[in-house]
Amino acid sequence: MTESDTCLRDRLVDAGVELLAAEGLQALTLREIARRTGVSHGAPRRHFPTHLDLLSAIARRGFADLAGRARGALDRETGGVRAQAAALARAYLEFALEQPGMYDLMFRHDLLESDRLGLRESSLPLFSLLTGLIAADGPDTDAPRVAGALWANLHGMAQLWRRRSLQLATGEEDFEALLETVLAAHLGPGDGR
Repeated sequence: MTESDTCLRDRLVDAGVELLAAEGLQALTLREIARRTGVSHGAPRRHFPTHLDLLSAIARRGFADLAGRARGALDRETGGVRAQAAALARAYLEFALEQPGMYDLMFRHDLLESDRLGLRESSLPLFSLLTGLIAADGPDTDAPRVAGALWANLHGMAQLWRRRSLQLATGEEDFEALLETVLAAHLGPGDGR
């Protein structure tokens, strides 16, 4: 692949990321991404043979962004393992709430099941990081199972919070208090952070 091919490929993904943030998942069409990039509507197919391939490349960008946020949160956290797990959970939820279109795209089953462009591999390092933190906190625990349950709880919390269902059901407007309850349910009591 030539440098200009790589540049166009990156520009197409950039345009998709921007379109997703501005207009949501339903706006992500090959034709609209091509228009925003200033190329013919057939040009994206040189780099992305199918629409799912382009969506997967955009989702990989989302996983890279989320991973960067997670690393940053862990780098800033000076507390113990539970505090690091809380920082990781908070980064995950903040990403989901700040970038709902990208978050929805990243967890589309058709993309993950087809494993287009190694998307499944892009999603696993964060789970492995959470599993490692849980294992370090309690080596006698079944870390993958606890991490899976915590992740499922966080994912559900993100979805329900975005739709204001949790606030309606619980009367709770304090995101942090609900997050602490989730963490306590899976990791035990903490320092209240």
